[in-house]
Amino acid sequence: MANLVYLIPLFPLIGFLINGIFWKKMPKSLGGAIGTVAILASFIVSLGIFFEVRSAAFHGPVIVTLFDFITSGNLHIPFAFQVDALSALFLLIITGVGFLIHVYSTSYMHHDEGMVKYFAYLNLFVFSMLLLVLGANYLIMFIGWEGVGLCSYLLIGFWFKNRDYTNAAKKAFVMNRIGDLGFLVGMLLVIFNFGTLSYQDFFGKISDASTAVPSSVYNWIALCFFIGATGKSAQIPLYTWLPDAMAGPTPVSALIHAATMVTAGIYMIARSGALYSITPEILHLVAVVGLTTAILAATIAIRQYDIKKVLAYSTVSQLGFMFLALGVGAYTTAVFHVMTHAFFKALLFLGSGSVIHAMGGEQDIRKMGGLGKHMRVTQITFLIGCLAISGIPGLSGFFSKDEILASTFAHSPVLYAFGIAAAMMTAFYMFRLYFLTFGGSFRGTEEQHHHLHESPAAMTIPLVILAILSIVGGYVGLPAVMSEHNAIASYLSPVVTNFGVHHLSHGTEWGLMGLSVAVSVLMIIIAYSVNRKPNFTENTGLAKALENKWYVDEFYDAIIVKPIAALSGLLDKFAERKGIDGIVNGVGKTVRWGGDRLRLLQTGQVGFYIFIMVLGIVVLFTISFFWVK
Repeated sequence: MANLVYLIPLFPLIGFLINGIFWKKMPKSLGGAIGTVAILASFIVSLGIFFEVRSAAFHGPVIVTLFDFITSGNLHIPFAFQVDALSALFLLIITGVGFLIHVYSTSYMHHDEGMVKYFAYLNLFVFSMLLLVLGANYLIMFIGWEGVGLCSYLLIGFWFKNRDYTNAAKKAFVMNRIGDLGFLVGMLLVIFNFGTLSYQDFFGKISDASTAVPSSVYNWIALCFFIGATGKSAQIPLYTWLPDAMAGPTPVSALIHAATMVTAGIYMIARSGALYSITPEILHLVAVVGLTTAILAATIAIRQYDIKKVLAYSTVSQLGFMFLALGVGAYTTAVFHVMTHAFFKALLFLGSGSVIHAMGGEQDIRKMGGLGKHMRVTQITFLIGCLAISGIPGLSGFFSKDEILASTFAHSPVLYAFGIAAAMMTAFYMFRLYFLTFGGSFRGTEEQHHHLHESPAAMTIPLVILAILSIVGGYVGLPAVMSEHNAIASYLSPVVTNFGVHHLSHGTEWGLMGLSVAVSVLMIIIAYSVNRKPNFTENTGLAKALENKWYVDEFYDAIIVKPIAALSGLLDKFAERKGIDGIVNGVGKTVRWGGDRLRLLQTGQVGFYIFIMVLGIVVLFTISFFWVK
């Protein structure tokens, strides 16, 4: 089955080509069906490969080489896929959640005239992400890495007639390119020092004590890769593009934020665990940046009023938790949280899309309220998502978040204290969102109230499936105090294992669980009491700073965007227009002026021509007479 791995990215590529070529003439329903079936086919093959990798007969990793990609001297880079536990798990997440988002999109985008083009972009997005996780070397990963960056630009700016949306798409594209430059430099350092980009060759040389490479080289490579991860996975300082990505259609937000693009950085660092395990300084930096991002994004989410913006900052915060897990060496824990987060965050985003659909496009939660009476399925599934992300026992988020906090406590109680603070804020802002949206009385217009209705089955069925996964998905990673067998850790152990994580006593772990649950429940109660009868007065002081996202965008505009724009204006005016254009236009004007003068010699009079000829002969004779020796 592993030899058929090429079919997984091939199906979405075919879907993209069909919909992309014929999108102007194809019926919308057919385009949606082609795009959805393509992802379903990939999911079926992914499922077969997952069970094959899980079987005792599998001895991996399996490298499937399609063709030679680059051969230059001693450098050989094949276009090859690697099938192992890590790639198989990500294949399931990407194609499984991606399929549900495609099904949801068939209804959500049904009235959009560009629906077929939308599905073409969506298929290309999934194809790029599949390349990213399947690549057997960093170059194939980088191709997929750049592909998801391109597709995010196309999908975020899908409604390109709105200038704000196109600006958001450009922002995402540019900020991702900044991180991608770091990744590219890291790849060049690997080639220069090790002569390969293959995971197996590179990690083999890392573990080989005879490899004569200074330790600083490993630090630089790990740092460059981490810079790439901060861009793709929205960490400080390159996180501001992700909340603006809400400009795209809501299913796109679910795909970017839950199962695909933003998890690329987590995947890359987990895949490169052998490198980061020997660079503890960079690993500590990963933990600090991740924790700082988690706290900063959580504080901002507390005072946002756009339903999708709250979820966007929630994603940034949860990605921070994943980087915190990576930074303390809990690689399998980070991957576990990627999986559970894919379930409940996709559920929350699609649930918000159901709300927006019912509200006629309204996204301001101050104008909602009481929607649970009209949208029971959406309300219940959204509640399950909120409980899961808040870490309530029995749901998937409880197991993965508890494991992150426990690993952090074992590594550093100081980092744990900040981590538990971020977890408290998560529970507060998520239930603030829930109570303001579904609780109380309706605060919108009479026309909006009249049109309130539950979404169609194509939208609610994916919500129900994701809600079920958000409940049961965590039981593959039971902690040691509940079970001696951690299924996901055991499954990933041939590829990814936790590094430097100290085991806690059962009593300590039970105490940490109790504290985490207690503070989350307390925050839910506070959120209910504060938002039971909301009073939306104008924010002042700290609340206003949080509403304005700590003015980080304004700060970036002041110190980066505006100076660069001013410098660009000066270069355009003087270097480009008066310099380069002046020289080019000056040459043209000089030639034209000379031609205008020389053409006056063409009088049409034969006598004048004979005179000029004789004069020329005399000049040549004089020159030859005096110069010839």
